[in-house]
Amino acid sequence: MSADSIKTMISMIAYLLFMVGIGVFYAKRSNEDSESYYIGGRSLGPFVAAMSAEASDMSGWLLMGLPGVAYWCGLADAAWTAVGLAIGTYINWKIVSKPLRRYSEIADNAITIPEFFSKRFHEKKNVLLVLAAMMIVIFFTVYSASCFVTAGKLFNAVFGFNYQLMVFFGAFIVVAYTLMGGFLAESVSDFVQGIVMIIALVAVLIGGIIHAGGIGAVLDNIKNIPGFFDFFQIATPQLSEAGKQISQDGVPLFGAAAPYAFLTILSTLSWGLGYFGMPQVLLRFMAIRRVDELGRARITAVTWCVISLIAAVLIGIIGRTIFPVAFDTAGGAENIFSMLSALLFHPLFAGIIMAGILAATMSSSDSYLLIASSAISRNLFKGVLKKDATDAQIMLVGKITLLAIMMVGILIALDENSVIFEIVSFAWSGFGATFGPLMLFSIFWKRTTHTGAVAGMLTGFATVFVWKLALKPLGGVFGIYELLPAFLLSTIVIVVVSLSTPKPSAEIYKEFEYAHMKGGHIKFKEDNKTA
Repeated sequence: MSADSIKTMISMIAYLLFMVGIGVFYAKRSNEDSESYYIGGRSLGPFVAAMSAEASDMSGWLLMGLPGVAYWCGLADAAWTAVGLAIGTYINWKIVSKPLRRYSEIADNAITIPEFFSKRFHEKKNVLLVLAAMMIVIFFTVYSASCFVTAGKLFNAVFGFNYQLMVFFGAFIVVAYTLMGGFLAESVSDFVQGIVMIIALVAVLIGGIIHAGGIGAVLDNIKNIPGFFDFFQIATPQLSEAGKQISQDGVPLFGAAAPYAFLTILSTLSWGLGYFGMPQVLLRFMAIRRVDELGRARITAVTWCVISLIAAVLIGIIGRTIFPVAFDTAGGAENIFSMLSALLFHPLFAGIIMAGILAATMSSSDSYLLIASSAISRNLFKGVLKKDATDAQIMLVGKITLLAIMMVGILIALDENSVIFEIVSFAWSGFGATFGPLMLFSIFWKRTTHTGAVAGMLTGFATVFVWKLALKPLGGVFGIYELLPAFLLSTIVIVVVSLSTPKPSAEIYKEFEYAHMKGGHIKFKEDNKTA
């Protein structure tokens, strides 16, 4: 290993140790009880809530997956995805955050998403609770795998370390501080990591533009690639029989630009719908200490999101200019951020920049693992199997579950050819379609019934799998992103079934009204005490 590589590694290891230190610092406070461990006692400030929500949401996909897509096929696919995500972020913070924060307290102080659904509809047989918990485990296991893939690819590309070994190493670090510090450690570390991520993105973007000779030079270099810098066309790399891009005399070969049709744009924009069902984001709404702080949190979150998405897309475009033939597969292209970091900066600073990738990976995987473990420990173990379970028993089961999910995620991630963008897109559609419509109807339509909620959740879940595995390969109109049809079908089913079944109870209606009242969660408690 070269001296430069050793310096880079020192920076990255120092960063990892700092993250573990956060877990140690919050260990005592977080392990007081299960509410502190899983939601931090609803004590997050607006900036921590905002930054941790966005950092845990974006993951390594932001620094590897999105630039990789832009590098591989140009602006359109990556840019429209970014636009959809930016719009979804704003709308979610604007309309969902406040009523959900109030409603989660009114709904018997629900501290997980499955608990919220179950208590919102006053269910007695815990059908929603069990279904939601199982679906969280399924999709977050896939999500965790994408994070471990990121860690493996990063260390393999930068240092040449064995990919599979680095998958285990990355998973171990994340689990270490998550086990110790719980939600508080996760949220504070995500806040720090959000800062590291945006600094890394902006630094690489500016450094890349300067190295390439300015914006004009970048545009001159890529204008010869058909459809590469176009919102309504997409570049098509020429591939060999082995599926690798062909190059000639150091120039990558592309075919004629393919049209980026309106249906494809609509499909890509639908990424924004996923936010309404993302547990790692929704949980921050529930955990903020005061409802009136959500406005400041929204401004912080949306600003961070827009800057980061723009930078990530442009890094992929600039990377194709600086390293035109460095990567000959879509999966390999996801290493463009780390390659630019190593080229542009001193090894010590490059290590800090590349720690941004680790930051993105860790900030997401800790959220996924913690939420999935809470689904088993609080929602299945205490909610169904052992209703008199103590906090100590709940947290023990949660930590065992966390380790089990980590191992399954590692097994999924061991395939070195995994494409981060594809893994994330499937899990994103799963959460968006399964929980998104139900979350919106739970908050905004009091006529939603328990039966409608169950039917809608199952419809969204099933449609994602059927569309992805059976219909999407047919192409044509079926080639759209599975989130859009699954979201729409779930919405239709919730409305139809709810209108076909008896109205919810007067008590549910009353709670709904409190949730939409300013200060309603406080008034609800006062009125209940009086009663």
